Amino acid sequence: MTESWPTSPEEARRLQERLRDQVVTEDRLGPVRAVAGADAHYAPVQGLTWAAAVIATFENLELEESVLACQRTAFPYVSGLLSFREAPTMLDALARLSRTPDLLLVDGQGIAHPRRLGLASHVGLLADIPTIGVAKTRLVGRYEEPGPARGAWSPLLHRREVVGAVLRTRPGTRPLFVSPGHRVGLSTAIDLVLRCTPRFRLSEPIRLADRLSREHAP
Repeated sequence: MTESWPTSPEEARRLQERLRDQVVTEDRLGPVRAVAGADAHYAPVQGLTWAAAVIATFENLELEESVLACQRTAFPYVSGLLSFREAPTMLDALARLSRTPDLLLVDGQGIAHPRRLGLASHVGLLADIPTIGVAKTRLVGRYEEPGPARGAWSPLLHRREVVGAVLRTRPGTRPLFVSPGHRVGLSTAIDLVLRCTPRFRLSEPIRLADRLSREHAP
Protein backbone atom coordinates (compact mmCIF):
# COMPACT_ATOMS: atom_id res chain seq x y z
CA MET A 1 0.00 0.00 0.00
CA THR A 2 2.81 2.41 0.81
CA GLU A 3 4.09 2.42 -2.79
CA SER A 4 1.04 4.37 -3.97
CA TRP A 5 1.11 6.96 -1.20
CA PRO A 6 2.41 10.48 -1.90
CA THR A 7 6.01 11.08 -1.04
CA SER A 8 5.99 14.88 -0.86
CA PRO A 9 3.87 17.38 1.09
CA GLU A 10 2.67 18.99 -2.14
CA GLU A 11 1.38 15.68 -3.53
CA ALA A 12 -0.23 14.87 -0.18
CA ARG A 13 -2.14 18.16 -0.02
CA ARG A 14 -3.42 17.67 -3.57
CA LEU A 15 -4.64 14.19 -2.66
CA GLN A 16 -6.45 15.57 0.39
CA GLU A 17 -8.23 18.10 -1.80
CA ARG A 18 -9.34 15.31 -4.15
CA LEU A 19 -10.54 13.00 -1.40
CA ARG A 20 -12.31 15.49 0.86
CA ASP A 21 -15.57 15.44 -1.10
CA GLN A 22 -15.82 11.68 -0.71
CA VAL A 23 -16.06 11.91 3.08
CA VAL A 24 -19.61 11.37 4.37
CA THR A 25 -20.49 13.47 7.43
CA GLU A 26 -23.95 12.09 8.09
CA ASP A 27 -25.04 8.85 9.71
CA ARG A 28 -24.55 5.85 7.46
CA LEU A 29 -24.00 3.12 9.99
CA GLY A 30 -25.96 0.22 11.33
CA PRO A 31 -26.26 -1.16 14.86
CA VAL A 32 -23.00 -0.88 16.79
CA ARG A 33 -22.03 -4.12 18.51
CA ALA A 34 -18.26 -4.13 18.00
CA VAL A 35 -16.22 -0.93 18.31
CA ALA A 36 -12.59 -0.64 17.31
CA GLY A 37 -9.89 1.76 18.43
CA ALA A 38 -6.72 2.62 16.52
CA ASP A 39 -3.59 4.50 17.53
CA ALA A 40 -0.01 4.77 16.36
CA HIS A 41 3.35 5.59 17.91
CA TYR A 42 6.88 5.94 16.61
CA ALA A 43 10.18 4.26 17.35
CA PRO A 44 12.36 7.09 15.99
CA VAL A 45 15.72 5.41 16.54
CA GLN A 46 14.63 2.45 14.43
CA GLY A 47 12.64 4.65 12.03
CA LEU A 48 9.49 2.60 12.60
CA THR A 49 5.81 3.30 13.09
CA TRP A 50 3.83 0.89 15.27
CA ALA A 51 0.05 0.89 14.97
CA ALA A 52 -2.40 -0.99 17.14
CA ALA A 53 -6.03 -1.83 16.45
CA VAL A 54 -8.38 -3.35 19.00
CA ILE A 55 -11.97 -4.53 18.99
CA ALA A 56 -14.14 -4.26 22.08
CA THR A 57 -17.78 -5.02 22.71
CA PHE A 58 -19.86 -1.86 22.51
CA GLU A 59 -22.14 -2.97 25.34
CA ASN A 60 -19.49 -3.29 28.04
CA LEU A 61 -16.23 -2.32 26.27
CA GLU A 62 -14.54 -5.62 26.99
CA LEU A 63 -11.50 -6.30 24.83
CA GLU A 64 -12.10 -9.04 22.27
CA GLU A 65 -9.14 -8.75 19.91
CA SER A 66 -5.96 -6.77 19.45
CA VAL A 67 -3.41 -6.64 16.64
CA LEU A 68 -0.20 -4.81 15.87
CA ALA A 69 1.38 -3.67 12.62
CA CYS A 70 4.81 -2.17 12.00
CA GLN A 71 6.18 -0.32 8.99
CA ARG A 72 9.04 1.97 8.17
CA THR A 73 8.13 5.61 8.81
CA ALA A 74 8.14 6.83 5.22
CA PHE A 75 6.67 10.36 5.45
CA PRO A 76 8.03 13.33 7.41
CA TYR A 77 6.08 15.07 10.14
CA VAL A 78 4.17 17.97 8.57
CA SER A 79 1.27 19.67 10.34
CA GLY A 80 -2.00 18.69 8.65
CA LEU A 81 -0.46 15.69 6.90
CA LEU A 82 -0.35 13.22 9.78
CA SER A 83 -2.38 10.64 7.90
CA PHE A 84 0.38 10.14 5.35
CA ARG A 85 2.73 9.28 8.21
CA GLU A 86 0.41 7.04 10.25
CA ALA A 87 -2.45 5.81 8.05
CA PRO A 88 -0.52 3.17 6.05
CA THR A 89 0.46 1.33 9.23
CA MET A 90 -2.94 1.89 10.84
CA LEU A 91 -4.72 0.47 7.80
CA ASP A 92 -2.38 -2.52 7.91
CA ALA A 93 -3.37 -3.11 11.54
CA LEU A 94 -7.09 -2.85 10.75
CA ALA A 95 -6.68 -5.35 7.91
CA ARG A 96 -5.22 -7.85 10.40
CA LEU A 97 -8.38 -7.89 12.51
CA SER A 98 -10.46 -11.05 12.10
CA ARG A 99 -13.60 -9.02 11.33
CA THR A 100 -14.68 -5.54 10.35
CA PRO A 101 -15.90 -3.47 13.31
CA ASP A 102 -19.19 -1.60 13.25
CA LEU A 103 -17.48 1.59 14.41
CA LEU A 104 -13.90 2.86 14.56
CA LEU A 105 -12.50 5.48 16.94
CA VAL A 106 -9.18 6.97 15.82
CA ASP A 107 -6.79 9.00 17.95
CA GLY A 108 -6.70 11.98 15.60
CA GLN A 109 -8.79 14.51 13.73
CA GLY A 110 -11.70 13.76 11.45
CA ILE A 111 -12.96 16.75 9.44
CA ALA A 112 -11.57 19.20 12.02
CA HIS A 113 -8.70 19.75 9.63
CA PRO A 114 -7.63 22.54 7.24
CA ARG A 115 -8.68 20.47 4.21
CA ARG A 116 -11.37 18.46 6.04
CA LEU A 117 -9.39 15.21 5.76
CA GLY A 118 -7.64 14.41 9.01
CA LEU A 119 -6.28 11.02 10.00
CA ALA A 120 -9.65 9.63 11.10
CA SER A 121 -11.41 10.73 7.93
CA HIS A 122 -8.62 9.41 5.71
CA VAL A 123 -8.54 6.01 7.44
CA GLY A 124 -12.33 5.75 7.62
CA LEU A 125 -12.70 6.60 3.94
CA LEU A 126 -10.09 4.10 2.74
CA ALA A 127 -11.28 1.34 5.09
CA ASP A 128 -14.95 2.21 4.46
CA ILE A 129 -15.78 1.98 8.17
CA PRO A 130 -17.93 4.43 10.15
CA THR A 131 -15.24 6.42 11.91
CA ILE A 132 -14.95 9.18 14.52
CA GLY A 133 -11.92 11.34 15.18
CA VAL A 134 -11.14 11.71 18.89
CA ALA A 135 -8.18 14.02 19.35
CA LYS A 136 -6.51 15.18 22.54
CA THR A 137 -5.54 18.57 21.10
CA ARG A 138 -6.99 21.06 18.63
CA LEU A 139 -5.62 21.39 15.11
CA VAL A 140 -7.93 24.11 13.74
CA GLY A 141 -10.87 26.21 14.85
CA ARG A 142 -12.10 28.26 17.75
CA TYR A 143 -14.46 27.38 20.57
CA GLU A 144 -15.87 28.37 23.93
CA GLU A 145 -14.76 26.26 26.87
CA PRO A 146 -17.48 23.68 27.58
CA GLY A 147 -19.08 23.37 31.00
CA PRO A 148 -17.37 21.34 33.74
CA ALA A 149 -19.78 18.39 33.79
CA ARG A 150 -19.28 15.15 31.90
CA GLY A 151 -21.08 15.40 28.57
CA ALA A 152 -20.83 19.18 28.31
CA TRP A 153 -19.68 20.30 24.88
CA SER A 154 -19.29 23.34 22.67
CA PRO A 155 -19.05 23.58 18.87
CA LEU A 156 -15.67 23.77 17.20
CA LEU A 157 -15.85 26.38 14.43
CA HIS A 158 -13.50 26.78 11.48
CA ARG A 159 -14.15 29.11 8.56
CA ARG A 160 -17.74 29.63 9.73
CA GLU A 161 -18.39 25.89 9.69
CA VAL A 162 -18.99 23.55 12.64
CA VAL A 163 -16.31 20.91 12.18
CA GLY A 164 -16.51 19.18 15.55
CA ALA A 165 -17.29 19.31 19.23
CA VAL A 166 -15.14 20.14 22.23
CA LEU A 167 -16.39 17.44 24.59
CA ARG A 168 -15.87 17.03 28.34
CA THR A 169 -15.67 13.29 28.99
CA ARG A 170 -14.72 13.52 32.66
CA PRO A 171 -15.21 16.32 35.22
CA GLY A 172 -12.05 18.23 36.00
CA THR A 173 -10.12 17.06 32.93
CA ARG A 174 -9.30 18.71 29.63
CA PRO A 175 -11.91 18.19 26.91
CA LEU A 176 -11.44 16.08 23.81
CA PHE A 177 -11.87 17.27 20.23
CA VAL A 178 -14.44 15.05 18.56
CA SER A 179 -15.18 15.32 14.84
CA PRO A 180 -16.90 13.19 12.21
CA GLY A 181 -14.45 10.90 10.46
CA HIS A 182 -16.59 9.13 7.87
CA ARG A 183 -20.23 7.94 7.81
CA VAL A 184 -21.01 9.39 11.26
CA GLY A 185 -22.70 12.74 11.94
CA LEU A 186 -21.60 15.05 14.72
CA SER A 187 -24.46 14.50 17.16
CA THR A 188 -24.12 10.73 16.83
CA ALA A 189 -20.35 11.03 17.21
CA ILE A 190 -20.76 12.87 20.51
CA ASP A 191 -23.17 10.25 21.85
CA LEU A 192 -21.04 7.30 20.75
CA VAL A 193 -17.82 8.77 22.15
CA LEU A 194 -19.46 9.36 25.53
CA ARG A 195 -20.78 5.81 25.58
CA CYS A 196 -17.26 4.55 24.84
CA THR A 197 -15.74 6.71 27.60
CA PRO A 198 -17.28 5.57 30.90
CA ARG A 199 -14.31 5.94 33.27
CA PHE A 200 -11.28 7.77 31.92
CA ARG A 201 -10.69 10.90 29.85
CA LEU A 202 -9.89 8.83 26.75
CA SER A 203 -12.34 6.53 25.03
CA GLU A 204 -11.71 2.96 26.09
CA PRO A 205 -10.97 1.49 22.63
CA ILE A 206 -8.42 4.24 21.96
CA ARG A 207 -6.93 3.87 25.43
CA LEU A 208 -6.42 0.15 24.84
CA ALA A 209 -4.86 0.74 21.41
CA ASP A 210 -2.65 3.51 22.80
CA ARG A 211 -1.31 1.24 25.52
CA LEU A 212 -0.61 -1.58 23.08
CA SER A 213 1.17 0.59 20.51
CA ARG A 214 3.31 2.29 23.20
CA GLU A 215 4.64 -1.04 24.38
CA HIS A 216 6.46 -1.43 21.08
CA ALA A 217 7.37 2.21 20.36
CA PRO A 218 9.28 3.54 23.38
